[in-house]
Amino acid sequence: MKWLETDTRNCPVHRTLDLVGEKWSLLILRDAFNGVRRYDDFRRHIGLSEAVLADRLRKLVAAGVLRAVPYREPGSRTRNEYRLTPKGVDLWPVLLALKQWGDAHTGDPDDPAGPALDVHHTACGSPVQVVVRCTGEDAELLTAREVTATPGPGARAAT
Repeated sequence: MKWLETDTRNCPVHRTLDLVGEKWSLLILRDAFNGVRRYDDFRRHIGLSEAVLADRLRKLVAAGVLRAVPYREPGSRTRNEYRLTPKGVDLWPVLLALKQWGDAHTGDPDDPAGPALDVHHTACGSPVQVVVRCTGEDAELLTAREVTATPGPGARAAT
């Protein structure tokens, strides 16, 4: 079976984009990875409407990407903080890859200050980057031109 003969509804990229592929969801995840936990902080920092934020947080919690943890400030009602789950943490390389691509291809050429966010290894201070590596004996770094993608065992024929 060739790629164009497959039904893409069970494609993992398709399923992932159904879950987190919307701009606001990715920005919420970006902020969560950078320590934002509370509804008002998300709203203020990202600048989206209350309705959209509430909807995206609800969907991310329902999908198991974030979990809602109740807290209560003295004299206030109980509210939720939103924390990444292990499933959410597994999205970190995806967000880092988007940042890396954006730094390379969408940066402001007139801004000599550089990127808006630096990500570095805590232990040594070096910048980090997402790479694709072969799991074979040589563990080579690969480019898109050096790999072959074929339909996997879960591929279904298009109807």
